[in-house]
Amino acid sequence: MTSPISTDLGSDLPVEEFRALAHEVADWAADYLGGVGSLPVLPGVRPGDVRSALPATPPLQGESLTEVLSDFRDVIVPGLTHWNHPSFFGYFAMTGSGPGILAEMLTAALNVNAMVWRSSPSGTELEELIADWLRQLLGLPPSFDGVINDTASSSSLHALAAAREEAYPNVRNEGMFQQNPGRIYASEEAHSSIEKATLTLGFGRSGYQRIKTDGRLSMCPAALRSAIQEDVALGLKPVAVVTTLGTTSTAALDPVREVADVAQEFGLWLHVDAAYGGPAAIVPELRELFDGWEMADSIVVNPHKWLFTPVDCSLLYCRRPEVLIRAFSIVPEYLKTPETGAGRNLMDYGVPLGRRFRALKLWFVLRYFGRQGIVDRLRSHVALAQELAAWIDAAPAWERVAPAPLSLVAFRFVSKRLDGAALDDANHRIMERVNESGEAFLTHTVVRGRTCLRVSIGNLKTTHAHVRHTWKLLQEAATYEGGSIHP
Repeated sequence: MTSPISTDLGSDLPVEEFRALAHEVADWAADYLGGVGSLPVLPGVRPGDVRSALPATPPLQGESLTEVLSDFRDVIVPGLTHWNHPSFFGYFAMTGSGPGILAEMLTAALNVNAMVWRSSPSGTELEELIADWLRQLLGLPPSFDGVINDTASSSSLHALAAAREEAYPNVRNEGMFQQNPGRIYASEEAHSSIEKATLTLGFGRSGYQRIKTDGRLSMCPAALRSAIQEDVALGLKPVAVVTTLGTTSTAALDPVREVADVAQEFGLWLHVDAAYGGPAAIVPELRELFDGWEMADSIVVNPHKWLFTPVDCSLLYCRRPEVLIRAFSIVPEYLKTPETGAGRNLMDYGVPLGRRFRALKLWFVLRYFGRQGIVDRLRSHVALAQELAAWIDAAPAWERVAPAPLSLVAFRFVSKRLDGAALDDANHRIMERVNESGEAFLTHTVVRGRTCLRVSIGNLKTTHAHVRHTWKLLQEAATYEGGSIHP
């Protein structure tokens, strides 16, 4: 049945029509969440298929939302890669959980902008509260103050902007062109967002120094110290060092405490990228992996990666938030309010002025699952990863390329008949065969110059059966490359 289109030019969608469509959308979402596991993880479309199935020009007259929802179901959904699928193991697997989805619906309905306290008192103060709740769960000291950004790319950019502010007190007025060239250090396994932040902040590619890693793919503190000493001798200015707790390629863990000692020795800002791995600190037996991160100046943790919160939600914790404010705060007359100084203005902590009510969904998630519920689920994901790692270790045609301390396993197919580029190509073909099946989805990386495959476990619906079936698909795909199946 086609819904009538309102002819009142001064109105929005009529409330009763909204109510009916909202129920339809809610029913669809519930059915989707209940049945997403039966859908192909990777869609069978090619570039341009989705766009060509839709009109090339916007409608002259408004259309019925019933028709729009029909196109959503018939065109958009079949062209989606389903991140909420229990056999999605690519990039960093994650879950848009039920509590978070409900909160997103409310966030959209409220449509508030938490830029200054007055523009959203509840949005501001709930963000303060939920950042502190998560800080407590992570075991970080009260000296860390948290704000929510969209992604870790933004959080790390803001943290390094604070580092720049600290290193160059005159940069706010003079800009970077008048400053002595500076350096930001990170391991060769650090996320690309760190290099991108370095470029954005005006240091240039020459201002980004990769530090070699050891056999566990962790940053070498001795190599860091040597690099800093060399730069000082050349007249360069060391600014910041970024460590990672859970690298993107292999979930490697940098020795934060040792790096922190070097950072303090030379007066560098220490930023910890725990975007993926951070939530693991909530699990008691995994807390020791985060030794020393309390010494950092800033830390990023992404609840939308491994804490069941829909994209996007990234927590930036800063031990010296006044430096962050100094780097960003600009208050035009039209944003000055009587509450300034009493209530927090979240716009002062980063680039965006407009700020979504992201705290609401994290609040829903933490209240629904609770500490123990989170611990149980994260512990289960780590156990599944350990099980997969054991299967790989026992299979002659496969090898792991890194330890698997969290819920990500990096490995590769090996063959005495192949080496170099031929073996890399074989691993790519194995991955594509699995992905094209639609039954599972994984991604690749390069470690020490070798193409490797990654299985990232992090969806709430992922079970032993899903991981086991994916391992079977990998072994079957490897038979085309001369491998054999070992149960």
